[in-house]
Amino acid sequence: METLNAISRWLNKQHVLTYCAGGHSDLWCANAFYLYDAQRVAFYLLSESHTRHGELIGKQASVAGTVNGQPKTVALIRGVQFRGEITLIEESEAANIRNLYCKRFPVARVMSAPVWEIRLDELKMTDNTLGFGKKLHWLRDDTKLGE
Repeated sequence: METLNAISRWLNKQHVLTYCAGGHSDLWCANAFYLYDAQRVAFYLLSESHTRHGELIGKQASVAGTVNGQPKTVALIRGVQFRGEITLIEESEAANIRNLYCKRFPVARVMSAPVWEIRLDELKMTDNTLGFGKKLHWLRDDTKLGE
């Protein structure tokens, strides 16, 4: 649990992720501002469904991605790789999440894009502040690698 807490603390200080989706020999990545929920171990983001990545995802898909800072010194590098399931949140269920998202990113108030949840199944953090190449790894209890 301490590993997840350490990763969660860092994720709560960041705000942009990159996620990648694929299907039928097509791959695409997108960047997004995110809201992190440490209790659910999930990211929430806004994105249009008609984008290239939105069409690859449909209503639900497996995704992988990264969150990283941009330090100028190798000793300060920290970043997270993740794997999870992205799901379109029905608008009737999205109001509370949208409100929290707009508090963090006020510019989002003018966006009508739907809310998505990335339920994280795996997190791997590189944290050079703990020693060069130090890794912290978390796997959701009901997840098996390779499935």
